[in-house]
Amino acid sequence: MSWNEFPFIAIPATVCWLAAGLLACRRAQSSRSVYVVDALALVGIALFAGFIIAFWNALSRPPLRTMGETRLWYALFMALAGYIIYRRWNYPWLLLLSATVATIFTAINLLKPEIHSIALMPALQSFFFIPHVIVYIIAYALFGVATLAAGMLLVRRRKCGDNHRELLAFTDNLVYIGFGFLALGLLLGAIWAKEAWGHYWSWDPKETLAFITGAAYLVYIHLRHQGREDNTVIWALPVAFLLLLLSWFGTTLFPGSSLHLYS
Repeated sequence: MSWNEFPFIAIPATVCWLAAGLLACRRAQSSRSVYVVDALALVGIALFAGFIIAFWNALSRPPLRTMGETRLWYALFMALAGYIIYRRWNYPWLLLLSATVATIFTAINLLKPEIHSIALMPALQSFFFIPHVIVYIIAYALFGVATLAAGMLLVRRRKCGDNHRELLAFTDNLVYIGFGFLALGLLLGAIWAKEAWGHYWSWDPKETLAFITGAAYLVYIHLRHQGREDNTVIWALPVAFLLLLLSWFGTTLFPGSSLHLYS
């Protein structure tokens, strides 16, 4: 399976995700439509996961090196997180919004294909490479869903009534779990850096941005533990997520100065 076959998998998968989200958001659902939502979401996830596995096999390495490859994983994890949350907590709007974000990231890969060579540079030929990147992408996906939930809180706060606190508590849990994955990814990255470059931390631009991102989420956690529920606190999540995106995609803004330029 090569990158040339990606559109033939990506387009049906995203159509399934969006159709599942739209159907789930219908006010009146029959038991049959619930099964259709499940089928559409799972088929889309299976198609996308199948492509990643086949692409991994074709490359003879994990597809985690370039920005385009990490966007593959992010789209998959966003769609998967949205579906799990829909089934467990019955938030159909999150299923649709997560599917939309996953579709946007997929569309970027369709419009901006990258060259994916088989070779891995020596620094990436480490046991810690795969878990470090995957754990980080899981954290990014959870923070992405938390940001969507924060947006809903900001837009519909007056209409939510008692559901406001329930949704806020749900958002908190997403942030807590996401921060746990972020901390684990940071630890794995530090061990990897010691193995590859001889030191745990170098204040590389990417590492500095990762530190700032983690600190931003800690600010939100701290304010919530103080009992704050105002919009200022909720706005901390979109701001933190913008810092996360800068940490993820901003590496190319520092050409020649970052150890994290692999493509």
